[in-house]
Amino acid sequence: MLAILVVENFTLYRILYFVHLLSAIAAFGPLFLYPRLQRAGQTAEVARMHMRLVFPALVLLWVAGMGMAGVGKISLIGTPFVTSTIVLWLVALAVSWFMIRPALTETGDDTRKIMAAGIGITHLILVVSLYLMIFKPGGYEFNS
Repeated sequence: MLAILVVENFTLYRILYFVHLLSAIAAFGPLFLYPRLQRAGQTAEVARMHMRLVFPALVLLWVAGMGMAGVGKISLIGTPFVTSTIVLWLVALAVSWFMIRPALTETGDDTRKIMAAGIGITHLILVVSLYLMIFKPGGYEFNS
């Protein structure tokens, strides 16, 4: 049975779910525009958007997800798709901080390649995470 159907505090769970979805859109959506904006010479605006919108949205994504797991009493160890997605989130956070962020303020072919690689990795993480969250391989295990 899905966790959303057995949650005792259904309203809180739905609010956290909504925040989780919005933060995923805010965290991954702007990355599709970065290459075009950087080519247009708007690197300062892109860097500002990354640090003020994308990076905080990645953090909020984790907070809301952990809130959903807590409210839904989902065992993180016994639920492989959640555990896998947390690992992918950590990789996305590291890629965002160490690859994309530094490449936003600099121009040049090397930095564009680094940013393109970082965005590509992040998009791959998004696709794999969406698969895991939609199809939930391994199912759920609940804490008492």
